[in-house]
Amino acid sequence: MSNPVETPEVVPDCPHCGKPMPLCICDSVTPIESRIQLLILLHPQEQDRALGTARLTAHHFKDAVVRIGLSWPSLSKALGRPVADPSRWAVLYLGSAKVEDLDTDAEIVAINRKGELEPSQRAILADIEGVVLLDGTWSQAKALWWRNAWMLKCQRVILGPKRPSRYGQLRKEPRRDGLSTIEAAALTLSALERRPDIADTLIASFERMLARFRQVQATQPALAPKPKKRDFRRRRRG
Repeated sequence: MSNPVETPEVVPDCPHCGKPMPLCICDSVTPIESRIQLLILLHPQEQDRALGTARLTAHHFKDAVVRIGLSWPSLSKALGRPVADPSRWAVLYLGSAKVEDLDTDAEIVAINRKGELEPSQRAILADIEGVVLLDGTWSQAKALWWRNAWMLKCQRVILGPKRPSRYGQLRKEPRRDGLSTIEAAALTLSALERRPDIADTLIASFERMLARFRQVQATQPALAPKPKKRDFRRRRRG
């Protein structure tokens, strides 16, 4: 009589962050009150559940919205509400623009369609009521940017972080300003609201997530596999 085939145990995913439960840190997430709304557009091919941070970022904010897809006819459709003024929203899209090439040492910069500094930086940034983050590789972020023409009505911003991503060796970035989604949200929102506590809370969550990943990787490598080597020509931020 043959032995019955053992069925691999199914590990459930967290309904909030989407990670396998052993990688989830949602029980330690601290809610953040923010006047600026957050919209995260997640490319459907961005499948790194273990190290991705889009849903973890959104979990901190009551009104944050995460959408998975390639295009939406308008900002209001992406947000799922009747009215939204794109001129009061910023889109974080790096593209080929770099803060280091501009005459500024600011960590968040508003630029025009030519990639040049907008005049009256302080007034422009103070008027922003929402931020759109693009989650995926470099090429995926570019696809989201070009497939959604309404983004041109928003204010484009780029970042000049003072330190590289905390991913470190887990995800090597081709550029210093290539950050995870949660790091980008931390830098952007804390700068716009002039609230260092927002960055402190988000970065603390990110560091706990990375520590949990390394712990699970050492004990349950199937749940936290070594990240695949990515094409740096396509890599953006997680």
